[in-house]
Order: sequence, then structure tokens, then C-alpha cells
Amino acid sequence: MTPLKQRLHALPYFENSVALFTTIAHQSWAIFLDSAYPYNQQGRYDIFSSNPHCTLVTRGQITTVTQKEKCYQSTVDPFSLIKQYLPSIKTNHDLPFNGGLLGYFSYDLMRRLEKLPNLAKDEEQIAEMAVGIYSWAVIVDHQQQQSWLVGVDIESGHWQQLINQFSFLTPVIEKNNFHVLQKPQSNMSRDFYAQAFNKIKYYLTEGDCYQVNLTQRFQAPCEGDPWVAYQKLREINPAPFCAYLNCPEVQVLSSSPERFLKLTKGEVETKPIKGTRPRKKEVVENQQQINDLLNSEKDRAENLMIVDLLRNDMSKSCATGTVNVPLLFDVESYATVHHLVSTVKGVLEKNKQGVDLFKSCFPGGSITGAPKIRAMEIIEELEPNRRGIYCGSIAYMGFNGNMDSNITIRTLVHSNNSIRFWAGGGIVYDSVMEDEYQESFDKAAAMLDLLAHFC
Repeated sequence: MTPLKQRLHALPYFENSVALFTTIAHQSWAIFLDSAYPYNQQGRYDIFSSNPHCTLVTRGQITTVTQKEKCYQSTVDPFSLIKQYLPSIKTNHDLPFNGGLLGYFSYDLMRRLEKLPNLAKDEEQIAEMAVGIYSWAVIVDHQQQQSWLVGVDIESGHWQQLINQFSFLTPVIEKNNFHVLQKPQSNMSRDFYAQAFNKIKYYLTEGDCYQVNLTQRFQAPCEGDPWVAYQKLREINPAPFCAYLNCPEVQVLSSSPERFLKLTKGEVETKPIKGTRPRKKEVVENQQQINDLLNSEKDRAENLMIVDLLRNDMSKSCATGTVNVPLLFDVESYATVHHLVSTVKGVLEKNKQGVDLFKSCFPGGSITGAPKIRAMEIIEELEPNRRGIYCGSIAYMGFNGNMDSNITIRTLVHSNNSIRFWAGGGIVYDSVMEDEYQESFDKAAAMLDLLAHFC
């Protein structure tokens, strides 16, 4: 087989990638993996592309594969199909991505991995997985202040068009053409939340589980362009794992602070978040919040439970003895909250791929609880609505074997003139209902502010 021709071209560096992505934001399957630079300094790379040469969309037991305007349907495991359509192509550069898979994996895709009850109402009505295989991408490195166009098997004329398109900033005319028509409503009243909380406490006491994540869903009718709303979101709540996805039936606006899994040259990393405090305006009060988080036995125990869960999940795909915890109980601060974050690392088994690692750990334990299966059963019983994209993941998986992914928290989903988001937290034995209920609103603050801005 003739090797696919790889291309690499240096582009001018621009500090804010929004101006570049705007030129393709409304194209088919446009995807922007966004470090939120310059508003956020914790990320490094922006990656964006559009018009993939192949798409895989999973609904229930069926995955529809579209390639070169031809479609076929398969009941094969979606992760196995990804392996089939994502070739391995080595590169001679150190950029994280050389083309490959971009897209989302919804929380409800876990139904292809585990047998769970069907109790919660599915008001999302969107695909459980929507990913594309992309032949080109723009990569912006804010640390080195360099930009690159990468491509695989691209016709010369198209390649030159892409170079021309991303070499100059096109003036963007600001239009406030996104509107929220009503105040967002939760699917849980305070009393409903309290009843669900008490049921979880019962399950904890009975020994069913150690921790369960309980989440509210907020929804509001809207009209207009969600890309406008995303640009404001990344200003209000900049985070290192932001993303905007323009899929055919849904737009995803994510300002996630949480990494799910990263794979670079065989090295694996995950950074689970458990433990939250709201930020304060006064310096002294803010430091007190950080100290309280660091010294909270409850939050440390909650974090440790998820660290152990992820160590177990990662060990299914990592070489024996390589999984370790180099950083336990660190605090990371964001626009509205402080989080307790730990780091777990490992080395991928020689016979495994990033897809295997992703599948063995999905969905992330930080947003289910522990043990994972029982926690997901309880979530299905107690939450009125399915989570859809929330608590799933947005990811890239490169031809070069590299992978990075977020947990889709602090994320809004737009379709059919409706915008939704979710906020919640882990419940453990010594959780206090009033505190947990308030924490869900602390986490929702940025999204509520965003929608209030457009009311």
C-alpha cells in the first residue's frame, strides 16, 4: 500500500483562535478544541477543523458510517469501528495531532458497554456518539506562539486554499444574534433534590456504594446562533478543556476544567476532580476557601475514592506496575470555583491503543461515583432525565496514536431551539443536603450568568 502523503505548513500565529475558527464555525462538523487562551493560561494548544472525510454516528445499537457520500449501518461495537476507520500514521513532528478523530461520546454511550435500566426520560434525542475522521487540522501552540496546518492525503489545490484561509484574520462583525427566551428551569425542585439525596444516603448506608453523583438539568428555550453564545462562555468561564462542536443535529458549548484521559507516546494521564468551593472576591476569604478545601477530610476521601476507581480502570489497559499517583489533592482555581484535583499516570500496554484505554475507563468515574456500575444504576433511578452529552467526553484521537479528552461538565447543549446544561456533585455518607444542593448552583454559576447575559 502506498503511504499516505503527509503535509505540514507553518501559519502566522494569532493570539485568539476565535477569529480563525469563525471562518469555518458554521461548516459541516466544524469542531474547535479550545484552550480558551488568552482568557485562560492553563492550556497550551487549540485544535480545529471541519468537513471530515468520514463520520460515525451511533444511535442505540446502530452506528451509521458515512464516507465519500456513501452510508452503511453497523451493529458492531462503536469503539471497534473507530479502530477500523482510524489508521495508524506515524509523524516526524512533535505536534499533538496529525489528523484523525474529533468528536463527542455521550454519557449514554455507556449503554453499549454495560447493561443498565431504562428509567430516565430521554429528552435529548441526539446521537450517543458523533465523531469524524479529519484529514486536516489547524494547531495553535500558545506556549511557543506558533501555528501549523497539518494534513494527510490532501489534494494540492485544497491544501493551498486552507493555507490561504488561515494565514490572514478576517474582520468579524459582532452580532448579538443569540437570545434566551425564558429563565432556565431545573428538572428538580429543592424537595425533589432532597428526596433523591436521602435515597442515595439510604443506598450508602446499605453498602450499595461509597459515592453517587447527583445532577440537576437546566433548560431554557432560545433562538439564534449558539456560536455567539460560546464566544461569551469562554470569556465568562475560561477553562483548559473548552470546546465548540457544530454537529448536524446539535451544537455543544463546553467550558470544562477537567481532563478525562491524555495519551502521548504511550504515556497515560488522567486528572479527576472531586471537591469544590466557590471563589470569593476578597483575597483573604478566597485563600480561606482554598485552605478549607485542602483540609476537608470529606473532600479528600471523596477524591481518593475516584482516584482508586480510575487506577483500577486504567490498569485494564496499562502495563502492570506502571499506574501511579504523582500528585494527590492539589487545588486548581477557575473563574467561579476552586477544585481539588489529583493526577494519575500510567504506561499503555504494547498491544493496546488509545481507543482501548478510552473504552476501559468510560464514562469517567469522577462523574458517576463508586462502584461505577451500581452508581450509574442509582443515577438512572433518581435523575428524571438522561444526561446525554453531559458527563461524557469530547476528544481527539490522532493518526499518530495520541489522544486527549475532557469530561463534559460545565457544558451546554443546543438543539431544536433549546439550550440545556447540568450541574451536580458527588454524594458520600457525611454529605449535607443543603451544602450539596448549593454546590450544584456554585458549579452552575457560569452557565446561569451566560444565559442571563442573553435574556
